Amino acid sequence: MKFFLKVHQCSMRFDALLDRWGYSLVGLLVRGFVGWQFFKSGLVKVQDWESTLSLFREEYNVPLLPPEIAAVLGAGGELVLPIFLLLGLFSRPVAMGLLAVNLMAVVSYPQLWSFECPAAINDHFYWGILLLILFAKGVGEFSLDSVLQKRFKIPTTA
Repeated sequence: MKFFLKVHQCSMRFDALLDRWGYSLVGLLVRGFVGWQFFKSGLVKVQDWESTLSLFREEYNVPLLPPEIAAVLGAGGELVLPIFLLLGLFSRPVAMGLLAVNLMAVVSYPQLWSFECPAAINDHFYWGILLLILFAKGVGEFSLDSVLQKRFKIPTTA
C-alpha cells in the first residue's frame, strides 16, 4: 500500500510540474521546430543568391513587390524572425510575421497546390497552425518576453 501511495504522490508532483511548466516546454519545442523550418529555408536562399533571385523572378508570383525586394524580405524574414521566435522575444508579432512569410509562400508559389505529393502544402498548413497557437496562447515561461515582463513588472493581459 505504501508503494502505491508513493507512486500517487510522485504522480501528483508530476502533474503539478506539468501544470506549471508543461505548456512552456511544449511552446519551446514548437518554437524550435517551426523556427528551424524557416531558418533552413532562409539559409538555402542566401547560399545561392542568384538562384534565389531567379526563382523570385520566374517562379514565385509575389503580389505587389518587385522580385528583388520580395527575395530580400523573404530571406531576411526566414533568417531573423526564427531567432526571435526561439528566444521568445516579441513572440506574438514574430509569430504573425512568420505566418505572413508562410502565407506569402503558399500564395506566391501555386505549384505547391499541384504536386502529386501533398506533403509540401500540408507542411505550410501545419506551420501556420502552430504559429497561430503561439500567437494566441503566447510562448510560455521559457522566453525573454516572460523574463522582461517579470523584470519590468509588466501586467499580463490574461
